[in-house]
Amino acid sequence: MTEVDTTTLDALVARLERAADQLRTGDLSPDAAAGLVEDCASLASQASAELERMARAAQQEPIPGQDSLL
Repeated sequence: MTEVDTTTLDALVARLERAADQLRTGDLSPDAAAGLVEDCASLASQASAELERMARAAQQEPIPGQDSLL
């Protein structure tokens, strides 16, 4: 089985974690917090798409020990 490149997913997770930290501080104005929440929704959507892409790629790889007969 090949090594999975999680660079994109890791970057999205890091951005979500930073945004969560900002929201937890309570230092943002309501408008800024609302904008950050919208950004988080977008990042979560991107992360979901990346996970889906990774899952599809993993399905295309043959299971170890299951070689093609032809």
